[in-house]
Amino acid sequence: MLISKIIFNVIAFLLFICIFYKMIKKNDTNYLIILCIQAVGIAIDFIEIIFVLKYGIALNLIMYIFAIIIPAIIIILEKYKVNFSEIMYIFFSLIATIFKNNKQAKKFLIDLVTKYPESYLGHKRLAQIYEKEGGMRKAIDEYVQAIDNNKKDYDTYYRISYLLNELGKPNEASQMLETLLKKKPEYFKATQLLADIYCNQERYKEAANIYNDAIKYNPTSYELYYNLGMVYTMLNDFQNAKNCYEKAAAINTLEYTTYYNLAHINLIYNDLEEAQKYFQKCIDSEEMEPKAYFYLAKICMLKGDKENAIKYINVAIETDSSYYKKAEEEPLFIPIKAYLHYPVEETPIKETKLSKKELKAIEHLENTTKLVGKININNLKAQNKKEKQINIEKERD
Repeated sequence: MLISKIIFNVIAFLLFICIFYKMIKKNDTNYLIILCIQAVGIAIDFIEIIFVLKYGIALNLIMYIFAIIIPAIIIILEKYKVNFSEIMYIFFSLIATIFKNNKQAKKFLIDLVTKYPESYLGHKRLAQIYEKEGGMRKAIDEYVQAIDNNKKDYDTYYRISYLLNELGKPNEASQMLETLLKKKPEYFKATQLLADIYCNQERYKEAANIYNDAIKYNPTSYELYYNLGMVYTMLNDFQNAKNCYEKAAAINTLEYTTYYNLAHINLIYNDLEEAQKYFQKCIDSEEMEPKAYFYLAKICMLKGDKENAIKYINVAIETDSSYYKKAEEEPLFIPIKAYLHYPVEETPIKETKLSKKELKAIEHLENTTKLVGKININNLKAQNKKEKQINIEKERD
């Protein structure tokens, strides 16, 4: 019993001296917390010796935890480059955040990075708080400090790029994203953001290269094929766009925008049967339904099926009253104008779920379809006129 007490006190005293030395060397009063805990553990032991008491298992366990185990763990952790003081500051900051005291949370973190400028966690946590508060420039500065201390923090690289783009600095953002993708080419979010920046700058060929590189690492991604299809759409490379949309549709059968785009490409290629098939699939989508019915009506007119054209165009008008005016302005519907149902009331404008990029690609396809459709109609008229002229000449002969 006496020997165990001597060993306990020697170890506890040595650990106390070691922690005290760390406090003096680092000039960090956070170590006082550990010294106080140790002092409690040692005091419990002295009380037992002085008053000749016999503690139970629970009190002996507390004594060993306070006087030996906790300081020993801290010394071991710091041997492996884990800074106890850094953990304490982060812990206090998190507690302050839980109680919605951001001011105090920032103070703990500022104290931490002031005392330990190499603190990766301190800079990153501080950056996250600044970002939530809307201080994007301060957040960027702290994120930069974080990656200076941890070069492999790819998420922070991305975060800086995102904030730079939000601040209207797309060129700086794209430079960082290019660097990031060289180090980690499979990083999906970086691919998406860089390609979006290129698309906003109408650098579609570069965006296509980014998506094609990303597909090598994620060949089953619906998003990559769908986005690449939109890029090829904007490049008027409809064959490659079609291939990408078909692959996207095979991966995700419930994304109706893909079918809608495929339908338009088939219209551009004058493949009415395929276009009709894809527009039929779009009917199940609330957002695409009126558009699909409108183009199904146009296809029926091109095929000479007036009965179904009337049915489809009126369903489009019932679903979205704005299609009544579109139908009136469409030359193909001149023969069936008398059968259009005037809407009883205007349909409320629904907020679209589609992104600006998607809307731009759809608009481009619709305009191209309209242009190709006019050419086809003009060719058809010219052909009919030519046939009539031949028939007149035959009758004269």
